Parts: sequence; structure tokens; C-alpha cells
Amino acid sequence: MSAFFFQASERNAAPRFWAIVAGAGNGSRMGDGLPKQYLPLAGKTVLEQTLIRLAAPPRIAGIVIALAADDAHWATLNLHLDIPLRQVIGGGARCHSVLAALDSLLEAADPRDWVLVHDAARPCVRAADLERLMDALSDDAVGGLLAVPAHDTLKRADSTGHVADTLDRAELWHAQTPQMFRLGALHAALNAAIGAGELVSDEAAAMERAGAMPRLIEGHGDNIKITRPDDLILAETYLRAQAEE
Repeated sequence: MSAFFFQASERNAAPRFWAIVAGAGNGSRMGDGLPKQYLPLAGKTVLEQTLIRLAAPPRIAGIVIALAADDAHWATLNLHLDIPLRQVIGGGARCHSVLAALDSLLEAADPRDWVLVHDAARPCVRAADLERLMDALSDDAVGGLLAVPAHDTLKRADSTGHVADTLDRAELWHAQTPQMFRLGALHAALNAAIGAGELVSDEAAAMERAGAMPRLIEGHGDNIKITRPDDLILAETYLRAQAEE
């Protein structure tokens, strides 16, 4: 397990790229007794696979992971990364965990630095997509997120479970992670949303609430989020296929 501490950013240095992992969830829908990020996947845990993927791009300067206060599994991992890794205690909702990680990162990083916020349970993100995200947004005024265009017909339901209308999929995307924004701007946006009692479901929503328009960067459909038991089988298939490419 990496035990390095982050070095403070030098004044006037070029913005760096950091990763944040939201890993404080309990994954209750998996019904396995273990948080989903600690379930086995291709010889490692889901979380280990995720962290290895995030640490691969040379531009990632370090990772902050938000864990549950009562997490008894983290210390059992045999994880060796080549970049600094810091742990913080997360909160009751994803936005609280991400804000805790941002608070910690601000101790060492520059507010102009970029942060890539990723789900602990997305272990199949491709290195090429991480690089594409950083390349596409490094000079962007706001930032953005990986996403894939919607290909299925989408229905909006009413309160009784009946179809209210059919949505135009030409303008719809499935949001993924990482979602990449400036450290200072994202910290302010999340602080404001939480302060107003709005538990935004992702970082892009916090930035949208602040008046920004995040950019959509097309990724791959195999960057799935593990939420149900069948997803583990699918994720292992994707990891195997990626290794053979």
C-alpha cells in the first residue's frame, strides 16, 4: 500500500492532474455482505482494479480515496502503486465523500489543478479514455466528463409507472466517470450545493448548478459501474477482452 504524502504544488507551476475515488458506499444491492468495491474481480478486488487503472496514466500525480469510517477491508488489500495515495473518511452521500477528498487535496494541490473524480466500482475504464479526457479538457474553461451517447429508446415514466412520453435520444448521453474539473471550482460548486441541501448525484450536476456547461467526451460502453451481481461477470469479460486488444 502506498504511504507517500503529496508534495505541495509549486507556485506558478503548470496545473497537475489528480484522481479522486468515491469508495465509501456499501453496495447493498449486491446482496453479498461485502461492499461491492471489495468483491473479487479477475484475481483482485474491484477497487484494486479501479485504482490500478487510474494510476496508469503518467500525468496522474496522485490519488485520494474516500472510505467509509467503519471500512474494515481497506487494510487487507495488497496494493502497490507508483504514485502517492491518500485516504480520507467519506460521508453519507457521494457528494460528501468527494468534498472530503477535495478538502484533503487542497492542502497540497493548487486550486487550478485538475481533478478526475471516479467511481470505485468502475474498474473497466480504459487508459486511452483517461488520456482522451485529459487531452480534450486540459485547456477547457470548465471541464467535463466521459459519457456515451444513448442508443436505446428512452421512456419517461409518470408516478404510476406508465409511460409519460418518449425522449429524443439524439440529445441524450449516459454519464460516466471520471468527471474532470478544476479543483477550486469543483470544491466551491459542491460546497454550495451541499450547503443548499442539494445532494447532487455527480460532479457535473454541481458544476451545472453553478452555471457551468461541462463538456461531454465520448468514452466506451464497457466503462460500466458495478451495481448488481451480473455486472461482475460482464466486467470480467470486458477486462479480458481489453487485455487481448
